[in-house]
Amino acid sequence: MSRLDSFLRRLIAQRDGIDWAAAAVAGVPGDVVDIGLGYGRTWDHLRARLPGRRIWAIDRRVDCHPDCRPPEADLLLGEAGPMLDRLAATGARMALAHYDLGFGDEAADVAEAAALSPRVAAVMTPGGIVVSAQPLTGLSPLPGPAGIPPGRYLFYRA
Repeated sequence: MSRLDSFLRRLIAQRDGIDWAAAAVAGVPGDVVDIGLGYGRTWDHLRARLPGRRIWAIDRRVDCHPDCRPPEADLLLGEAGPMLDRLAATGARMALAHYDLGFGDEAADVAEAAALSPRVAAVMTPGGIVVSAQPLTGLSPLPGPAGIPPGRYLFYRA
């Protein structure tokens, strides 16, 4: 499979997974957090799928298109760990979290996700769902929606 085909499959899995999770948390109270704002495409998709929910964004810096930039009050800039701690301190709890941090090095990405897992879990509301590009620990794995190959994207229940 070409890298382009792999990229497209990942994006389709990401979109379909977010759509599935958004429907699954319809009755779950709480906010949403996009951990790894990147170019803002996922944040924009979350905003379209979850109108009326506060959608937080965490990243080291802002590199997104101006149309996809979260409001300043919802943007937490810095390393993810301290930003998740800051979010937890606000008392906000997440019905849905999207985790998409990475360095492009699988071992480093997996290690960072494992280290951040307790902090992700700490901001989740019971019954909330985490949609993740990396394996997380301490959350209950879910099978996710039909059509997404196992391991392509990962799903957890808080």
